[in-house]
Amino acid sequence: MNTLPQQLANGLLLGSMYGLIAIGYTMVYGIVQLINFAHGEIFMTGAFGALTVYFYILPDGTPMAVAVPLMLIGGGIVAILIAVGAERFAYRPLRGAPRLAPLITAIGLSLALQEVVRNFYPGADRARAFPGLDATHDLGSITIKDADIFLIVSAVVCMAALAYFVRKSRTGRAMQATAQDPDTAQLMGIDTNRIIVIAFAIGGFFAAVAAVAYGLKYGNVDYRMGFLMGLKAFTAAVLGGIGNIYGAMLGGLVLGIAETLASAYIDEIPGMQQLGGQSWANVWAFCLLIIVLLVRPQGLLGERVADRA
Repeated sequence: MNTLPQQLANGLLLGSMYGLIAIGYTMVYGIVQLINFAHGEIFMTGAFGALTVYFYILPDGTPMAVAVPLMLIGGGIVAILIAVGAERFAYRPLRGAPRLAPLITAIGLSLALQEVVRNFYPGADRARAFPGLDATHDLGSITIKDADIFLIVSAVVCMAALAYFVRKSRTGRAMQATAQDPDTAQLMGIDTNRIIVIAFAIGGFFAAVAAVAYGLKYGNVDYRMGFLMGLKAFTAAVLGGIGNIYGAMLGGLVLGIAETLASAYIDEIPGMQQLGGQSWANVWAFCLLIIVLLVRPQGLLGERVADRA
């Protein structure tokens, strides 16, 4: 129990990362009823965009206080361009098609992005070192790094900005209207194509923020990083109630804390010594999803948009 505060902090940090990525899934689904399974690879390309800025654009010796914002801008631009390009050229032509068509397209796009990065980015066939923020700070029994501070501050700022944007801005209200009924919104003069592009762009930027935080925290990135993180983030979105932006972040936090606590303490339960540790973390995460969906199929906060199938 002496390590419980540290494990809770670790889970909160991991969950914040899941939540940032999950928002991209839930915004797109809430508006166009599409599960964008390429979103994990958009997260990955954001990491490589930030890496490009640091190693190929910034001069050697650039202070991290200067480098990190510029890396965030570079990663965000790459992720937004790919997200918007995917919407325009891969998903928009299939908007009226049966749901299986865009789903298969998303999976194909995911694999294509992995292979493009692996084959054309220098050294991407193995893990690439990423600049870190490794200075540590002790808060009682909790130890956190500068990278953790960046992650939690970024998650809070992004979530607050998104909540304000959706509730207070004209575009945010148009986004809510499009999510409720796109046909009626279009009749009322809302450019639904523009709203959908904005949703993809916001999701792409949040994924880039999470990608930079991932690199700063773990010190490396690779072309396969988007698959598992994307799958976990999708799980978080479903857990919180897909279509609900607050549910996405809540689902991420719950998933991160549950995964961390399970991997740390399950093996201390008599008879379950072989079921703990990091190797079982993914198993317990998906077990939690199954339990929640059995008890509350719509997720923790439910789905606020109607099913337009």
